[in-house]
Amino acid sequence: MDSLLEQIKKRRIALELKQHDMMLRVGISRQQYQRLESKGNPRLDTLELVAKGLKSELLLIPQEKLNAVLAVLADDNPSSTGAPTKQSKTGREQSDPLADDPWQGLLGENE
Repeated sequence: MDSLLEQIKKRRIALELKQHDMMLRVGISRQQYQRLESKGNPRLDTLELVAKGLKSELLLIPQEKLNAVLAVLADDNPSSTGAPTKQSKTGREQSDPLADDPWQGLLGENE
C-alpha cells in the first residue's frame, strides 16, 4: 500500500490537477503543497483541507478490517446506481446490504 503522501499525489494526478491548482482549492501556496507531497509532515488540519480539495476523506481503519475495506473499494462491478446488486433465487436483483453501508460493523459496533 502506498504511503499517505503517495496516495495524495496519485489522487491529484487522477483528478488531472497540478500542484498550483491546489492553491486555489485548499488555500496553501504551490510551494507549501509541493513540500507536502515530496517530504511533508503536514498537520492534521492541513491533511483534512487537502483531502477536501481532492474530493476525498481521511479515514482511520483498524488493521484487522483493512482487507475488508480494500475489498469493498476494489469492487469494480457496481450497478448503474453505484451499489452492487445480487441475484435472488427468483432471478431478481436485490440490493447488497454491504453496498448500502460498506462500513457496517467495521468498528465492532452492534448492528
